[in-house]
Amino acid sequence: MSQPVDFPPVPPARKHASFFRQSGWLMISGIGGGVLMWAVHFLSKAIPAGEYGLFGALMAVGMCIPAMPLQMILAQQTAKAIACHREGELSGMIRLLWRWTFVLWFVGAVVVLIFQESILKGWEASSPAGLWLMLPVLLLSIWGPMFGGILQGQQNFLWLGWSGIFNAFFRLSVAAFAVLALGGRAAGMVTGVLVGAGISQAIAFWQTRSLWLLPPLPFDWRGLLRQVIPLVLACAAFQFLFTADTMFVKTYFSPDEVGFYVGAGTLSRALMWLVGPLATVMFPRIVHHSAKAEKTDLMGLVLLGTAIMAVAGAICLSVLGPWIIKLVYKQSYVAVASAVLPWYAAAMVPLALANVLLNNLMARSLFRAVPALCLLAVAYGLALTHFHHSLVSVLKTCGVFNLLLLAVCASFTWVKPSVRCS
Repeated sequence: MSQPVDFPPVPPARKHASFFRQSGWLMISGIGGGVLMWAVHFLSKAIPAGEYGLFGALMAVGMCIPAMPLQMILAQQTAKAIACHREGELSGMIRLLWRWTFVLWFVGAVVVLIFQESILKGWEASSPAGLWLMLPVLLLSIWGPMFGGILQGQQNFLWLGWSGIFNAFFRLSVAAFAVLALGGRAAGMVTGVLVGAGISQAIAFWQTRSLWLLPPLPFDWRGLLRQVIPLVLACAAFQFLFTADTMFVKTYFSPDEVGFYVGAGTLSRALMWLVGPLATVMFPRIVHHSAKAEKTDLMGLVLLGTAIMAVAGAICLSVLGPWIIKLVYKQSYVAVASAVLPWYAAAMVPLALANVLLNNLMARSLFRAVPALCLLAVAYGLALTHFHHSLVSVLKTCGVFNLLLLAVCASFTWVKPSVRCS
């Protein structure tokens, strides 16, 4: 069994070379996995638009689970434990989180089953199968980021990338078989999501066993809560800004319009697949530098690279969008989805930049921005209940609040870090 790796000091040139090598691999695996994930949406041609809209809404529920906070918590605590040689305390922490997340999921699943009739009626779903299958998907959506965060904190980006590829591959292959061979609809596509997530999770379990199988040691849970609570709130606010629009659209628009919107959203969110790896690799490195009171210019480099790629990607989507939509979706999707795609892509650019700044803040445990982020998320939810006269008006609201998010994160970015090994 491999032992946790400590990372000796290396020259800045080698650090940057290693950073770009790891980021490059995550980009390759992210784009490869993203293409396979995206290819699932070819199946929209084989099912009614309403069923595809239901699939998009079910996926949006999964995205609203605080996956990003969970991954960042475990990445931060893993990187810090390795830097400060506290792996036994980390093992105890992992086991505690594992148990309590299962308990919370179980309670939530019981509540969903109790109110399933109201949920199905509100979503105009003809069968409960998709909802039932979504419940274990939600559990894996909790555990996946937890153990993905451990991989990230270990800087085991090789298997972090491969787990994403396997997830996407089995999601596509199983969903295609369920829809095309067995005649499944939204439930068939969710089945693919479940199988892919299960295989990806098995890989993460195995690759992180060197940490969570260590004999657990007591840890400062009060100190952990002081780190975790603001991290969860900040990342949950960010994730709400990233995903809430689809659920509100599902509430206020027809099933066909939801399908068109999901199609445009899938392409636009691909920008995060492109630029996300830079922040993913940056995060544990900044935690490591901050824990050892080391200076680094990594955040500025990542911010510049993200800006260039996000703007270029948004322009390409706006220009090539109608052709891509025609290739992937039914002809009926082209007019509406092409009209909203430039707005959607533009809204993702400030979100991608804010993601870099938020990762930097959270890695350095600079939590003074958290109240502002939470208020912004609440204001966004209220705004979506009022500004939904058209799909474009929803996206204009989304874009305005993403710019506000970027402004909030930027205003708190250059605060001195305070995390130290003690």
